[in-house]
Amino acid sequence: MIAHIFEDRCDGCNNCVAICPTHVLDAGKDGAPVVARIDQCQTCYMCELYCTSDAIYVDPDQHHLHVVDPQAILESGHLGRLRHDYGWGREAGGDEGHLSDFWRLGPLLREGAEIAARRYAGRKA
Repeated sequence: MIAHIFEDRCDGCNNCVAICPTHVLDAGKDGAPVVARIDQCQTCYMCELYCTSDAIYVDPDQHHLHVVDPQAILESGHLGRLRHDYGWGREAGGDEGHLSDFWRLGPLLREGAEIAARRYAGRKA
């Protein structure tokens, strides 16, 4: 589940807002995105993958929101690691062709959106 946005690293591009399949994020007034619907997060990592500023950290636990220590995240070396390990972006040592491989995520994202919708509906009941 999306755990932290490092506003000081964010460049305000809002790629994360546009890419989120379950509309968890809204564009913020000051440029940095705002987590608006955390209960809809399906832990797909797309926001983290598309963040070229490495300003987003997604916690792998998709069922529980954890309070995180931003300094601990920075010191862990995990911030931006997923994007860099996949070779996304020229600054990560990859090429832009890697982005085209992620069309295969479509069925998984659809399933994740359905899971998030059921979880959201269950909380309202």
